[in-house]
Amino acid sequence: MWNYLLQRLFYSIFVLLGISLIVFVTVRLTGDPVAMLLKDGNPSQEDIDEMRRLLDLDKPMPVQFVNFVAKAATGDFGRSFHYSTPALGLVLERMPATLKLTFAAMTVAILIAFPLGIISAVYRGGALDFFARSVSLIGISMPNFWLGIILIIIFGVRLHWLPVSGSGGPKYLIMPAIALGAALAGTLTRILRSSMLDVLGDDYIRTARAKGLRPSAVLTGHALRNALIPVLTILGLQFGLLLGGAVIVENVFSWPGVGRLVVNSIGVRDYPVVQAAVVLLAVILLTVNLLVDLLYKVVDPRVTLE
Repeated sequence: MWNYLLQRLFYSIFVLLGISLIVFVTVRLTGDPVAMLLKDGNPSQEDIDEMRRLLDLDKPMPVQFVNFVAKAATGDFGRSFHYSTPALGLVLERMPATLKLTFAAMTVAILIAFPLGIISAVYRGGALDFFARSVSLIGISMPNFWLGIILIIIFGVRLHWLPVSGSGGPKYLIMPAIALGAALAGTLTRILRSSMLDVLGDDYIRTARAKGLRPSAVLTGHALRNALIPVLTILGLQFGLLLGGAVIVENVFSWPGVGRLVVNSIGVRDYPVVQAAVVLLAVILLTVNLLVDLLYKVVDPRVTLE
């Protein structure tokens, strides 16, 4: 177990270096932040050179990247060009809102997918199976930004049941969580249905039924537990997609999370904030994937971690 953890942590260092390099290069393709900062005046070349020196942008790109990695390793991602505060502090301030939305969306997806997936597998070929598969296909097919806009029009503008933007109590979270979690619900439903169908045909399920166990006990205690490993894999992989999808959903609902901060920072070419956000999200995603791998051992003790 400990050897496995050490190996994963070692590999994670190279993953983070690769992600840091990609975001470092791509964010600089958006344009020169000095031109954005000095756009309202008529700066001389001396002013431009001085601003580039102050922002540490006057050095060659390889030197800038080495300096960035060295400082990032200590938690220093530099100061925001736009807000003039530490970039990591800005991201950490917004991160709870993004994680709150992500976990809410995952909860919505699980609450929808588990009943539909189990019902679809148990009543294979019937009307309930057709209904469950239709709902999952609709969820997968709808873009989250389009679903968000439709929810706003129906439940916010027409019915006035839910607030259309901002954050606050649970009511503010309902529509963004549904918009973000719908696609995951559809994917989980199909994966759980397929996994349950494979498990329900195994010999130990027939043996459990022959012993006179209640159908609910067979489904939850035997079939569902052994069908969870593919579902856990999808949850771990989809967590990153939820974090990425939150960028769009946060802007649709004006949710004050990291996604909205990143979009605004790209618009003003605020390199440090974008870099801090991407690296921190990558760390979170790597951590979640590691936890999912460890959960395999909890769900099925026969699994060996190597």
